Amino acid sequence: MSSSSRASIQEHFADLTDPRTRKVTYPLVNIVTMSLCAVLGGADDFVAITDWAEDKKEWLSQFLDMSTGVPSHDRFNAILGALKPAEFEKCLLSWITSLQEITDGQIIAIDGKTLRRSFDAASSKAAIHMVSAWATANHVSLGQVATDAKSNEITAIPKLLEIIEVSGCLVTIDAMGCQKEIAAKIVNAGGDYCLAIKGNQRYLHQAIRDHFAAAMEIDFAKMKVHRHETHEKGHGREESRYYYLCPIDADDFPYASRWTKLKAIGMTINIVKQNGKETSEVRYYIVSKYLTGKRFAEAVRGHWSIENSLHWQLDVTFGEDQSRIRKGHADVNFSLLRRTSLSLLKNNKTAKVGVKNKRLKAGRNDAYLLEVLLGT
Repeated sequence: MSSSSRASIQEHFADLTDPRTRKVTYPLVNIVTMSLCAVLGGADDFVAITDWAEDKKEWLSQFLDMSTGVPSHDRFNAILGALKPAEFEKCLLSWITSLQEITDGQIIAIDGKTLRRSFDAASSKAAIHMVSAWATANHVSLGQVATDAKSNEITAIPKLLEIIEVSGCLVTIDAMGCQKEIAAKIVNAGGDYCLAIKGNQRYLHQAIRDHFAAAMEIDFAKMKVHRHETHEKGHGREESRYYYLCPIDADDFPYASRWTKLKAIGMTINIVKQNGKETSEVRYYIVSKYLTGKRFAEAVRGHWSIENSLHWQLDVTFGEDQSRIRKGHADVNFSLLRRTSLSLLKNNKTAKVGVKNKRLKAGRNDAYLLEVLLGT
């Protein structure tokens, strides 16, 4: 590894506060670098991190001072549990964004996920619920905020918006985050929003339903509408998606003035045919910009990607739902390591395999692990 690479690793963690007050045996940069490398290579707990680092001491010594050896798993646990998550996240994001330039006009999907086994009955610690921001085009986790319940997403989302850059971006959030204050915060930060509408905004939801019911009866005759549709077939399943976006103003839609910069309302219809049965689902949205039909479809589909590209991968590839890490901030910080690792693996293009196999490859192939870490 080049000296510039070594300097780069030190640089990204330079602002991370060391929580230890006594004499330090293991440099903090060693702890976090070994942890990230080990998680990339297949480690799902602190015992596995220590075991991986012991096997890779010679390789790690190329860019870390390994003269004091490898910490025990308890030491890893204690230090990761004491690190301030906000600082740690900032350092990890600095690493990722130095490798991947975030696309202009990015769609940012915000959604929550519960770490199901992070609860601790003995200490009455509730399961952690993570609200994450996911850059859908670049597959980068931009930030996350931990709460102790799904119901607290309404308070967590504004905090998340304060730590991520949304200027020029289109932010998508499910119905839980469809709040006037959240819409205003996105616009005031220079972004646009596409928010799902359900029963929690009862009157707005009904007004949008009525608008589209009347429009569909006359097939949008003499009405402005941007449309888009897609059709997919495979494995005995046919799926058709229809997207409609209508511009609105205060004269023809009384709710327009109550939401910051509300410019359009949207409807999607999803029809699935499988095994001789047909099912359909209709969803409604408010949007701060009159997008093209294709862009509206990209926003809706892009939000679904946080489930498939982030949450599903964290459970299936990284075993997040089964993790019992819960000491101090260790659960949140280990979650940050998983998300950072997933972003790095997804953005590596040299291995033409899925994320699970990329992770296996990183665990056994030192040259490939270095490629992933340095984005080469």
